[in-house]
Amino acid sequence: MHVVVSAGWLGLTLGLLALGITAATTGSAGTVEASVRAMKLFADWLLLPVAFLTLLSGLLLSLGTKWGLARYRWVYTKFWLTLATTTATVFALRPGVNSAVTAVAAGGPLPDAGDVLFGPVVSLSAYVFMTVISVLKPWGKTRRGMRQQPFA
Repeated sequence: MHVVVSAGWLGLTLGLLALGITAATTGSAGTVEASVRAMKLFADWLLLPVAFLTLLSGLLLSLGTKWGLARYRWVYTKFWLTLATTTATVFALRPGVNSAVTAVAAGGPLPDAGDVLFGPVVSLSAYVFMTVISVLKPWGKTRRGMRQQPFA
C-alpha cells in the first residue's frame, strides 16, 4: 500500500507541476483559469488524503518491519521529509493555489506564478529524493539502530 500511495503522490505532483507550468506560461486567460481550477480540485480532494495515507502507511511499515522508524538513517530521513512535505501541502501549496484561483476567477491575471509552481517543484524534488534513498538505502544505521544490534 505504501508504494502505491507514494507513487500516487509523485504522479499527482507531476500533474500539478504540468498544470502550474501551463498556467504560468500560457497567454490564454481561459487556459490559466482551467489550469488553476484543476490544481484546486487536485489540492482539495486528492493531495491531503494521499499525503496522509503515505505518512500513515510509511509509519506503520517502518514500525512493523526490521527497518524500524529510527534504526536506519534513510528511513528516518524519509519520515521527516514526508512529514515536512505534508505540512507544506497544508500551509503553503493549498493556500497558494487557492489564492491563484480566487484572483483568476475574479477576472484578474495570475497574481504570482510562484503560487502555482513553487509547491509542486519542491514537492517533486523531495519525492524523487525519497524514492532514490528508498532504493539505495544509504547512510547505514542510526545510533539507536547500532545499540539494538544483537550480539553474536
